[in-house]
Amino acid sequence: MSINKILIANRGEIACRLIRTCKALGLATVAVYSEADGEAMHVAMADEAIPIGPAPPAKSYLVHENLLQAAQTSGAEAIHPGYGFLAENPRFAEAVEAAGLTWIGPRAKTIEDMGDKERARDIAKGSHVPVLPGSPRFPMGDLSGIEHAAEVIGYPLLVKAAAGGGGIGMRMVESAEGLLAQVESTQTQAERSFGDGTVYLESFIPNARHIEVQVFGFGDGGGVHLYDRDCSVQRRFQKIIEEAPAASIPKRECHAMRNAALELVAHGRYRGAGTVEFIYDCDTNRFYFLEMNTRIQVEHAVTEMITGIDLVAWQIALAAGSFEPPAQGDIKANGTAIECRIYAERPEKNFLPSPGEITHLRMPQATDGLRIDTGVREGDKITPYYDPMIAKLIVAGEDRGAAIEGVVAALDKTEIEGLSTNVEFLRAVFRDPIFRGSPPTTGYIETGTYK
Repeated sequence: MSINKILIANRGEIACRLIRTCKALGLATVAVYSEADGEAMHVAMADEAIPIGPAPPAKSYLVHENLLQAAQTSGAEAIHPGYGFLAENPRFAEAVEAAGLTWIGPRAKTIEDMGDKERARDIAKGSHVPVLPGSPRFPMGDLSGIEHAAEVIGYPLLVKAAAGGGGIGMRMVESAEGLLAQVESTQTQAERSFGDGTVYLESFIPNARHIEVQVFGFGDGGGVHLYDRDCSVQRRFQKIIEEAPAASIPKRECHAMRNAALELVAHGRYRGAGTVEFIYDCDTNRFYFLEMNTRIQVEHAVTEMITGIDLVAWQIALAAGSFEPPAQGDIKANGTAIECRIYAERPEKNFLPSPGEITHLRMPQATDGLRIDTGVREGDKITPYYDPMIAKLIVAGEDRGAAIEGVVAALDKTEIEGLSTNVEFLRAVFRDPIFRGSPPTTGYIETGTYK
């Protein structure tokens, strides 16, 4: 099939990143924008732009009909959802294809299966991929049996939204006394964020690392991995710093995780870019399946930096029917890449978002070893309607130490004024001897050693 024009069903940094690849491929792009984004960077970068509604996402970026109408009005043949918003919404994927458009992403059935976290766990078990002890699902308003389920799993444990993702809808419970309050709080957040308040319980590993494997499925059972990433530095279960490949994991366990990820690709005849996430127990050197994200990840850039592969170009080629599957042996990883996310937020106040106008913005010059992905410019506003990310700094080095020094140098050349950011926090982390010594565990931020 022929794809000449793509509608980007997203905004901000990821929309700009998608547009860059489309331009490099000679493809026309259509941006969509809410009333808050009329002057946004992604709007200026695209070949054309179409308004889709008021600022709140529920009235603009999440409205299927508005996006489909924009595609049809513009003559776009395909839609790329990026990450977030509707990227993992099976109903939207179905609607895109029903409208005669090409969906640049996995099949709707795959998105649905992996989006339901309990079903995803069952699929992983069926693929002989290890999973943590967990419970059945508990829908909103029905908690019968949940206390018994918690006792069987044992404390500490996690309450997780069945429809969740990206660290949203997840809370840790240390004892039976706090269980019901945390369950009800998680259900409320899940209902608000995903329209589904169903939760389940899962065992919590205190001394753990968050490791994920980038995969690309060909849709016929075949696929390749593009190595792994360490995403253990998190606040509120959401990632801040990512590294590729994952360091200080025994080779046998690395190979086992990569193979387990490919088992899921084969089992589901997975199509396109995806990420299989694992929790790695540092005390036992065992790993367990967490979830599979059926989209491009925020942190995909570190994988691109070490492999030299443009994952978005691969996605587009696969959707267009022109993709030539590579052999696993043809994919090489060189050096280390580290990404840090710069947010408008207040680390000293539990990383609360800090919207406002960017009155001054100066970033270092991009080079072969330094990539800067952003969706804002000086004078733009970070609004309370959307994710407060300002930019991602991605640095490649011959090893982890060199990449860390590159990040420090890039952060030292970063100047942002007009609102609060996490730049000083990031500088402290990358100078912390604990962080520099080896990749930390998921509890690193709570330890406060970087202060």
